[in-house]
Amino acid sequence: MFTLAFLCVFAFLAGLIDAAVGGGGLIQIPALFNALPQVSVATLFGTNKVSAAMGTVFAARSYLKRVSIPWRLVLPAAAAAFVMSFAGAAAVSYIPPQYMRPLVLVLLIVMAVYTFRKKQLGAVHEPVAIGRREMLVGLAIGGGIGFYDGLFGPGTGSFLMFLFVRFFAFDFLHASASAKVVNLATNVAALCFFIPSGNVLFGYAVPMAVCNVLGALVGSWLAMRKGAGFVRVLFLVLVSVLICKLAYDMVLA
Repeated sequence: MFTLAFLCVFAFLAGLIDAAVGGGGLIQIPALFNALPQVSVATLFGTNKVSAAMGTVFAARSYLKRVSIPWRLVLPAAAAAFVMSFAGAAAVSYIPPQYMRPLVLVLLIVMAVYTFRKKQLGAVHEPVAIGRREMLVGLAIGGGIGFYDGLFGPGTGSFLMFLFVRFFAFDFLHASASAKVVNLATNVAALCFFIPSGNVLFGYAVPMAVCNVLGALVGSWLAMRKGAGFVRVLFLVLVSVLICKLAYDMVLA
């Protein structure tokens, strides 16, 4: 019961952070590894995905009540993310995750510096018109991030948010809402592998999912109440934490 209570607390925190700016896996996955060290990595990831997917569903639902999402852009991106997430998972055995860390670390640093220097980036929602070029860019973003999530994963939601802000002139609030839809597609794609293969501990996953949903509802409420400026600051904090974690992992490796 202590282990379950421990995991539920971290699932709530993961849902809260993930709903606002992504990156819930930074909280939930280490908690699972710490609480269940005897369980296989695949099963821990599968258990995490059940909880994360449920939280993402309810976060997306909360956003949809208040935030307008450009479905013509986001749905094709989500479809591409779903397909490429499978491809990323299949490529894990050919591209070990440790080779991804230096590249991801550099990308995160560039993303953080760019966002910090561009003070107005993501502050105002002035989306570009969705034409053929924007559709193709959306497909590329969905496919690329989907592949990355299947292959490695940390910071998926943050990358999606940044790319929606950078290429489509969304503010951070609308970018967070749109990222939830695409991220849901990658989570469902992962579950299509983990559940049939028996890599989910439902005794932990279901209570964690309930707590993750509660956290997601709080996180999405905070994001919508505080606005794009609050989400931007939280985004920079989360990316900074992710940079430190990846750098620390590289030093230990």
